[in-house]
Amino acid sequence: MQKTIVPHPISRRALLGGLAASSALVVLHPFSARASADQAHLRIMETTDLHVHVFPYDYYADKPNDTLGLARTASIIDEIRAEATNTILVDNGDFLQGNPMGDYIAYKRGMKEGDMHPIIAAMNVLGYDCGTLGNHEFNYGLDFMFNVLHGANFPIVCANLTKGGLAATPRQDALFLKPYVILDRKVRDGAGQEHPIRIGLIGFVPPQIMTWDAKNLEGKANARDIVKTAEAWVPQMREEGADIVIALSHSGIGQQAYAENLENASVPLAAIDGIDAIVTGHSHLDFPGPKFDGFAGVDNAKGLISRKPGVMGGFWGSHLGLIDLMLERDGGEWRVIGSTSEARPIFRRDGKKVIAEVGDKPEVLAAAQKDHDATLAYVRTPVGRTSAPLYSYFALVADDPSVQIVSQAQTWYIRDMLKDTEHKDLPVLSAAAPFKAGGRGGADYYTDVPAGDIAIKNVADLYLYPNTVQAVVITGEQVLNWLEMSAGIFNRIAPGSIDASLINGDFPSYNFDVIDGVTYQIDLSQPPKFDKDGNLVNPQANRIRDLQFAGKAIDPGQKFVVATNNYRAGGGGHFPEIAADKVVFVAPDTNRDVIVRYILDQGTINPSADSNWKFAPLKDTSVLFDSSPKAREFLSQVKAVAIEDAGDGADGFARFRIKL
Repeated sequence: MQKTIVPHPISRRALLGGLAASSALVVLHPFSARASADQAHLRIMETTDLHVHVFPYDYYADKPNDTLGLARTASIIDEIRAEATNTILVDNGDFLQGNPMGDYIAYKRGMKEGDMHPIIAAMNVLGYDCGTLGNHEFNYGLDFMFNVLHGANFPIVCANLTKGGLAATPRQDALFLKPYVILDRKVRDGAGQEHPIRIGLIGFVPPQIMTWDAKNLEGKANARDIVKTAEAWVPQMREEGADIVIALSHSGIGQQAYAENLENASVPLAAIDGIDAIVTGHSHLDFPGPKFDGFAGVDNAKGLISRKPGVMGGFWGSHLGLIDLMLERDGGEWRVIGSTSEARPIFRRDGKKVIAEVGDKPEVLAAAQKDHDATLAYVRTPVGRTSAPLYSYFALVADDPSVQIVSQAQTWYIRDMLKDTEHKDLPVLSAAAPFKAGGRGGADYYTDVPAGDIAIKNVADLYLYPNTVQAVVITGEQVLNWLEMSAGIFNRIAPGSIDASLINGDFPSYNFDVIDGVTYQIDLSQPPKFDKDGNLVNPQANRIRDLQFAGKAIDPGQKFVVATNNYRAGGGGHFPEIAADKVVFVAPDTNRDVIVRYILDQGTINPSADSNWKFAPLKDTSVLFDSSPKAREFLSQVKAVAIEDAGDGADGFARFRIKL
């Protein structure tokens, strides 16, 4: 079929429906349309944070989902390639863990050397040019990860993951993977002539992997500071003849100022001389996008990070990140003279309705079909029953059944594990956070398990990550500060204010720990004691009121065992004084396995929340928060706080009001 080339300024979105139905109509990017001799348009396409989402399918809900899936992202790649004269496709990490298919492969099917992982099989179909690692690649251990990587027919680079210790300088480190690759390619200029170009790609992973996955990495690997590593390697890439250098940064868009070992280091990374463009990820956001308005060092309107072209392509295949570079050849060398950036979505919203912009690419589905079918059988296996529904719609505003059952299982397990140890007489508390809450994954991203049979898919829904159980011994004062840190998820509310916004959207729900075994109130009129990075910002503030254990005010010096996970016990989330030196028990079992065992032991569980925490009253004061529209079905079940429907929120959410 002959293609019709439509130069701009005709809108891509106006024509996208035609592209989804037919490949006959192609919108040419303006750089390709206007490039002259010795000028070339290069399009960089990025996927990031795929988290094993090949199919457009929600294994937790056991139903199709039009907002995700590499098979959907893939279906527009051919059209996107057709819009540009020259293209490369990269992946920015976090492809290996994150849904039940990943767990099925890791825990049931296994990965021997020579086996093919479904996410790699799907990516191989698409002709990736390069990839890097994300922090979740390490969740199943190094051997598993490298068995997976061996199946990739494209290079995977990482400059700051070292074997064992750190050398005197980054360029002396013993690395697991190549720090970078330089691709020798040809580009066609605006006059139709081909010219050689050398494209350098360098990759980075957050150094926090050494905390988050200490059990898999301690004594085996290490991770360097991202920015210092780049400052060492990028000049060498230039010395080796790279015409342009693209950073694959599995690191979010955070602060502008450099600090050692930043988790979200993409702004100072992009500022390094010699880097021409940067693809980012890790934060599960899309850039350019409204969430980045006003960020220091970021031009959201132009898609620039530290004045360099940048993009972040959503998560789970929701978007394809696109950076378009206009290159000019001068004396045999190429330089960037213009750029545009876009995170192109695979779906759109019409009110509360999700509308797919594209269909599936059959070859990608076929590459993972066998493992998809096996995953469905795996997640549908029943393990017990629940006498009450499990849902997380109100997990940020009231004690919640989806968090309650995790704490019940952790407490049951740790008491048994410590019964013959020196800690057997200490009271056991349990800390757990809601993972599917706060809207990070959209208006449908909440736990909802009806009363009745519980299957493995439901347990995976309750506990998304393959964390392992750990226990710490801390004092009553440290319990108090743990809760003060958690309470940072709430905005400060002035007494007497009407319909103030309750939730701080920059504070992740997985750091909102509820500690079971104590009772307490949260005073929203107080400022947060700690910021989201654990820094003491208001020393005199006390949001946690009336903290009691066994019906009495907690003794600041009393010791407690707190059941938690390896992420939190190792310092994840920057909770004050919670670190590896407090750990007294390291379990061989994942938190999910413990929940399954608990349900099998109990037969039928009762997950009803016990309302051990609530907001302190504030006279004539109301607050608003958003949740799923499905939350309306459960309003009458929330006993600790009076919640009323406040209409519709943005992006398909429902809005609710609490009168404090």
